[in-house]
Amino acid sequence: MRIEITPGVRLFVDIDGFGLVPDGPAMREKPTLLLLHGGPGFDHSGFKPAFSQLADLCQIVTYDHRGHGRSDPRPDSEWTLDTWADDVVRLCNALGIERPIVLGQSFGGFVAQRYLARHPGHPAKVILSSTSAAFNLDRKLPIFEHLGGPAARALAEAFWRAPTEANTEAYLREVLPLYNTRPAPNGDARTRARYHLAILRHFIVHEMQAMDLAPGLAAARCPVLVMAGAHDPVCPPADSADIAAALPPDRVELQVYPGSGHGAWRDEPEAAFAALRRFIAA
Repeated sequence: MRIEITPGVRLFVDIDGFGLVPDGPAMREKPTLLLLHGGPGFDHSGFKPAFSQLADLCQIVTYDHRGHGRSDPRPDSEWTLDTWADDVVRLCNALGIERPIVLGQSFGGFVAQRYLARHPGHPAKVILSSTSAAFNLDRKLPIFEHLGGPAARALAEAFWRAPTEANTEAYLREVLPLYNTRPAPNGDARTRARYHLAILRHFIVHEMQAMDLAPGLAAARCPVLVMAGAHDPVCPPADSADIAAALPPDRVELQVYPGSGHGAWRDEPEAAFAALRRFIAA
């Protein structure tokens, strides 16, 4: 379904599980887990079906960021972290969600960090999965070389410095498979089906290369779980350590998964989802 979050702007939204469930003679309200997908330029489909296993614990809301996927196309003037971060609040207002638990994966973690800085009193909890507070290309390239050799490093550097249609296609074909320690059951076909290269190009050139989200993290008022994969080439564990260091020490928990790449819930699902269950239920 498409939800209008502000006049003329509709986001594609999908919901998994009841929010209100029978509990003996009464009804019990479950917390809402709001999932912010990666990219930029991808859609929410990478979360499915894995996160459905949490539907007994919380109501799960997935959506495509403004301009992405099945959400309405929008002009590039709106392709900014501030806009995407504020959309989290706009969407919650439209759906009547109070105190969400917000999980941001990769680029979705950029959005979640900016949301946390701009709206620190809004979330009940935040989960930052395989993400970064800054570009840190110098950290990425040696890991890509270790995993895929000099050719992978060269492709990664060309792509991240100046993405074009040609080097993006090569990157998705040759480098993206290095992100994880185990292959996705259906490859990346679903995620790439609605890929929006223009958003990625615009974001890398206009915002990502100078991005510095760490200062805003000091404003956090809620518990934050930071999840990192020890073998993540695109958001290395050192990036997660920087995020944890920037958050209030009494609010943050950092977990590094030794067998994981980009998204521990993909590579070590049993351990990662056990941690998510504990954090959500706590």
